[in-house]
Amino acid sequence: MTPVPAIGLCFTPDMAPETLVHLAQGVEAAGLDELWVWEDCFKQSGIASAAVALASTTRIRVGIGLMPTPLRNVALTAMEVATLARLFPGRLLPGVGHGVQDWMAQVGARARSPLRLLDEYATALRALLAGESVTTDGEYVHLDGVRLDWPPETVPPLLVGGTGPKSVALAARVGDGYLGPCAWTDARVADVSAQVTAVRGIGHPFVYSEIAAIGERAQERLDADLPRWGGEPGQGIGTAGDAGTLLERVRRLAGLGVTNLVVQPTGDEPDLDGLVTLVGEVRATLHAEEAVGDAAP
Repeated sequence: MTPVPAIGLCFTPDMAPETLVHLAQGVEAAGLDELWVWEDCFKQSGIASAAVALASTTRIRVGIGLMPTPLRNVALTAMEVATLARLFPGRLLPGVGHGVQDWMAQVGARARSPLRLLDEYATALRALLAGESVTTDGEYVHLDGVRLDWPPETVPPLLVGGTGPKSVALAARVGDGYLGPCAWTDARVADVSAQVTAVRGIGHPFVYSEIAAIGERAQERLDADLPRWGGEPGQGIGTAGDAGTLLERVRRLAGLGVTNLVVQPTGDEPDLDGLVTLVGEVRATLHAEEAVGDAAP
């Protein structure tokens, strides 16, 4: 039996920062496992959003998907992640990646080799979070005897994102989990899952966001949202429908290797609270099925 994935909801940049507390508390009340925030230019800060979500709840994990490496000095990221990890042990899921290259160019931070930067950055960040003294003089990351005074007592897993074949292989190699995007076909999800498995073996964490719409005009709203994320209608991408439809979709993605499924509302979702409740019902059903399966002789 395929393990039930961790199920969460995404706080997208379409949502005003002042709505975050309500959503985070709703996600926790609905019984979900995770809330994921973004760090998109020039919208919400990933670290600030994660801090608010963690402080507003008591149980759920909060992921950051993802912090762009060209935009942040690695020592600063280590300090921020370590602070939150000490305040909320076991509940932070930080993620790093290339960032959108046009945005990185817009702020004068675009790297000539995003792959090399991500490799150097993730390696240094993991060492810093482990409490090591780090000295390195790479092409992009330069540290001279840097050690955190307050490293996390419980080191959070570092999720690493990337979409091209080389980026996927690198992310699988240097991260504690692979952080995928959204709007992929099943074939693409299966292909990337196989790439990650080839590097790290079966069961390596794979976070994927599923765009979902419910209620009236659900399919119409989903089809209109997909192009924003590089998807096309008619290719089986995303979920439009009721709890039963989403339930089958979660099972399908879990079977393709997704271990953390993040439901991403469309930009014009008219009933966000209703979507949160529905996702909670789906999670409860999956765990009830799992319990019955575990109890069977």
